Amino acid sequence: MNVNKPVFSYIEFYEWTVQLVKNKQTSGEKQTENLIKFTELNLSRMKRLNKTTKLIPELENFVTTLKKPQVWYVITEAWCGDSAQNLPVIGEIAAAGNKIDLRVILRDENPELIEKYHTNGSKSIPKLIAFSEEGVELFTWGPRPKTAQDLVMDWKENPAGRDFEAFEKELHTWYTKDKTQTTQKEFLEILTNLKY
Repeated sequence: MNVNKPVFSYIEFYEWTVQLVKNKQTSGEKQTENLIKFTELNLSRMKRLNKTTKLIPELENFVTTLKKPQVWYVITEAWCGDSAQNLPVIGEIAAAGNKIDLRVILRDENPELIEKYHTNGSKSIPKLIAFSEEGVELFTWGPRPKTAQDLVMDWKENPAGRDFEAFEKELHTWYTKDKTQTTQKEFLEILTNLKY
């Protein structure tokens, strides 16, 4: 797959985000105060998840016994809250074995790619696209686990007086309570059903 640089490992993306926060910046062309604040908040989310994420045994066992290599591209940006909640566990999954090569790329640097991988007509991130070693697309995932996606769709259809800020708090409270379990179970199901 042709992608534009930069291409990060998860650790490199995390360290780059640390530098962005130190420099009071965010990723992408838009350097707004809100996006910079989201980047700061996301760094604290990633720090927490880096410390607390533990793979469920079934997923860890499955990943460590993968026979064929896979390349996972995650399209994201540093200001993306869903990315901060999911990228650490995706990084942990990839690191658990030696068959998944995780590459993190930026949405705004890869407009053709995100155009190809819309979710419900939008450029939602994070978006993971997995390929075989030969370049055959195996699966896509994202921008968030199904339960969280259902929360988003319900809010969009019926905000019930909740503004975006109130909804964001509700969504991230769900993520905190879930402790990456739903995301892990989704990846376990995807990987165990994968035929290639």
